[in-house]
Amino acid sequence: MKSQQERSKFEVRWWLKWSLLGLIGTVNGYATVLMYAQGEIPFALLTVVITTLCLYIFGSKRTYAHRYIFPGVVGMLVFIIFPLVYTIGLSFTNYSASNQLTLDRAQTILLQRSFQSGKSYLFDLYKLDTGHQLIIKADNALFASEVFDISNPPADDFMKLQEIDAASGEKEIIRTIVQNRSNLNKIELIMPNGEHIRMSGLRRFAAETPLFTVEEDGLSLLNNQNQQRYKPNLETGFYQPIDNEGNFVGESISPGFVVSVGGANFERVMTDDGIKEPFIGIFIWTVVFAFLSVALTLALGMILACIVQWEPLKGSGFYRVLLILPYAVPSFISIIIFKGLFNQSFGEINMMLDAMFGIKPSWFSEPTLARFMVVLVNTWLGFPYMMILCMGLLKSIPEDLYEASAIDGAGPIHNFFMITLPLLIKPLTPLLIASFAFNFNNFVMIQLLTAGGPNMVGTSEPAGYTDLLVSYTYRIAFEGGGGQDFGLAGAIATLIFLMVGGMSLLNLRLSKSTLEQD
Repeated sequence: MKSQQERSKFEVRWWLKWSLLGLIGTVNGYATVLMYAQGEIPFALLTVVITTLCLYIFGSKRTYAHRYIFPGVVGMLVFIIFPLVYTIGLSFTNYSASNQLTLDRAQTILLQRSFQSGKSYLFDLYKLDTGHQLIIKADNALFASEVFDISNPPADDFMKLQEIDAASGEKEIIRTIVQNRSNLNKIELIMPNGEHIRMSGLRRFAAETPLFTVEEDGLSLLNNQNQQRYKPNLETGFYQPIDNEGNFVGESISPGFVVSVGGANFERVMTDDGIKEPFIGIFIWTVVFAFLSVALTLALGMILACIVQWEPLKGSGFYRVLLILPYAVPSFISIIIFKGLFNQSFGEINMMLDAMFGIKPSWFSEPTLARFMVVLVNTWLGFPYMMILCMGLLKSIPEDLYEASAIDGAGPIHNFFMITLPLLIKPLTPLLIASFAFNFNNFVMIQLLTAGGPNMVGTSEPAGYTDLLVSYTYRIAFEGGGGQDFGLAGAIATLIFLMVGGMSLLNLRLSKSTLEQD
């Protein structure tokens, strides 16, 4: 009896498990088809990979243990690997604000354009007992449409106009036309002379003709207004006019489409003086900023840790809490406060300097002062973290070393450089490298404090003297004067990834080396 009950429970669990997995597979499969149909191929592939992993791990007994790490694996795929691969993929394309569509989608949008090819006529909208009616005024005559439901107009059929002597019903106000404009735009009327007209304004219907028509090759477009032929330029990602010999001439038309440009974006970083010069300058400044941030926060944090750990110091617990406060307060609040303190006209720092020395430094407009301010603020934000680390490591140093040093007559300074510093630097090295990598990409502090300014002059893309590579990439992607060049931003982001990845490998190597020596 007991075994029969166990088998029943097993069968219920089996059916429940495979029903749930089947439902997940069906829903995700449908979502994948929709994404693929919309041209979102990378997201469709990501969905396929995640769904396959889910079905395999939860459907096989051999992968039972992997079920517990599946959420972490999915998180890594969605938030780390996929954005990284997607960004690298963008760096080899011309993806930008004006080039975001596929070629087919760009062609479809162009084919939806029209131009006024004939006369325009005034119209009024009248409400009748059975619906609404359009009254067209043309050549001192009135022409009425069929009565229709304004909430569901006949979009697929043409409505013929009949001449009438006078309009009947209640004339609608302009507000009603505005509220129902999208539905009225779907209506196509036929004049008695055979002319097709559509709504071209809040008070007018006009004869409109498609601006472009597709030619026999399925790609080229003919401009029906000026008979100019257009062909997709697969190098620039735009439809462009061509001459009789098929050569591209004249200006391209938007919207553009995404094409592969190979390593052109990386080449621009290396060869375009308007990008290369600020990139090199910003790269050097990023390295200097990260190094100074680590060195100053370490020096200040280590000195303060030694002071608050000094036994003769009274009230050391109070000082510890006080010095940790900058770390406890959210950084964005501290940054905004410092931005106000350094205000050139009304900031307290300039008010004090003006009262004491008669000077008002231009913290946000002079490059050197702006960089000094950025390093100073970042040191304030970072020293509590280093102090906490050093306080913990100081506890691990044997007191015997200091006692032996005291017998030899050494003082506090000698002890710090010969005992404390060597014993702290070794375990701190991996953490210092991690801190360097963090400050290398310290976007929040730069964006909130200076937004990268003061801006450089004569650059192809927006760049500032306090920009780090990460904020420079952000400005190219979202503030670019050339139309938000995501492809170029992706190339720079890829270079940043390689740099930070190299630092991470160095960190792992040093950590492994430290563990082996210990």
